[in-house]
Amino acid sequence: MREIPPEQSLIEYPSAFPIKVMGAQVEGFDAAIVAIARRFDPGFDPATVERRPSKAGNYLGLTITVTATSRAQLDELYRTLSTHPMVKVVL
Repeated sequence: MREIPPEQSLIEYPSAFPIKVMGAQVEGFDAAIVAIARRFDPGFDPATVERRPSKAGNYLGLTITVTATSRAQLDELYRTLSTHPMVKVVL
């Protein structure tokens, strides 16, 4: 994939970038997502994670806000999240 020139990007770097992650409400889901966020944003604060359980309580939606520094960083973060076995959807 070719790099998008900064002047053509819709995102200005660095910036706070929210990502929604959904998965089954199981033990360790929060911790796994926080660990991934910290790999890509060492300054990530777990206290900022927004949690929304599904109505029946079977699923959990998390919103993590990372400091995006490049398109490559975001692409790899989305790839890592979406291939994690506990994750159902990444938006």
